[in-house]
Amino acid sequence: MAGVASVGAGRTTWRESGLRDGEWAGTRLVSQGVRPPVASAGLLAWRNELRSTVRGHLAEFVRAECVGRLAAANVDIASELLSGFLDGGKYVRSTFMYLGWLCGAGESDAALRASASLELLHAFALIQDDVMDGSPLRRARPSAHVSFARWHRDRALAGSPDRFGESAAILLGDLCLVWAEQMLRRSGVGAGALARVWSRYDDMRTELAIGQFSDLVNSSHTLPTLEEVLDVLRRKSGNYTVRRPLEIGAAMAGCDNGVIDALSGYGEAIGEAFQLRDDILGVFGSPSLTGKSAGTDLEERKATSVIIAAYELADGSLREQLLDMMCRAHIDAAAAERWRNLIVASGAVQWIEDLIADRHARAVDILDNAAIGDMPRTALADMAFACTQRAA
Repeated sequence: MAGVASVGAGRTTWRESGLRDGEWAGTRLVSQGVRPPVASAGLLAWRNELRSTVRGHLAEFVRAECVGRLAAANVDIASELLSGFLDGGKYVRSTFMYLGWLCGAGESDAALRASASLELLHAFALIQDDVMDGSPLRRARPSAHVSFARWHRDRALAGSPDRFGESAAILLGDLCLVWAEQMLRRSGVGAGALARVWSRYDDMRTELAIGQFSDLVNSSHTLPTLEEVLDVLRRKSGNYTVRRPLEIGAAMAGCDNGVIDALSGYGEAIGEAFQLRDDILGVFGSPSLTGKSAGTDLEERKATSVIIAAYELADGSLREQLLDMMCRAHIDAAAAERWRNLIVASGAVQWIEDLIADRHARAVDILDNAAIGDMPRTALADMAFACTQRAA
């Protein structure tokens, strides 16, 4: 990659640019000529109703299948944690799975229950990801392992509270993985439709775990390459967030290969853009947007796309300063602020914004040529913009 000038006189810092905390979460797509689709009040109401219905299905399943079993573990906080965790989601994956279904079939409560099951799979991924990253917060609340450790400490139990918290969170995550498949099997969707799902469902779960392995390895290196980071981003998050849910929903509905291939291409592009936006939020996002403390990825020195892109774009003094930040044992608020300024100076933020805009344009082009109905097409265009903007 071509280098850019290093930090010096005349360079605009993050603060001097006039940006507020979290403003990078507001998309640059509009300034680059990409406009949001015109979403009717009916479509917005439909999306809100879908989320409410998914939340209701999840609450019903947890009450019927999970609460009693968790009570047998004698950890009374477990069911409360699970219920709170599921209630706080944006339901992106379940929305995409249901939109995949609507590309080949009509509205269905059974298909909605099946789609809701992906939120339990997502809970598994997030709970265990927080353990691996040592993240203290999730969705503006203490992470599961932190809450379990506090529960242990408050009761003055024997052993290490932190060790207990991590172990309990891993077990709760494992149960969510099992319950996700159970909820899908018991959704009321016919056996024939479910039979078309399992190979893709297995691929999604395997890709997620392998992506986590690769992310773990990358995090053990100070400087993985940008291509290595983007590869993990696609496999760990992009496919699992958009592409696979869409494919699973479409396969369940009996869509032909042409429709599934179109949704796959759209999903790959938007899934990658979604995670690229997440990486910007991890550096510049406010707690109100991310549910985590500002600059979490800097504090944890995570090798995300925007952090590694800054290093690869930089030359000379700027690169040396970025490397120094990556290698520091501790990043306090002042160091995080300095690191943000270095990243902005490298041109990495705009470079990632351009990638996001490119992926969005590619997805919309695929969508325009897909053989699907007007309603799912409009809803998918709306979701494409929402996932690349991530402003709310």
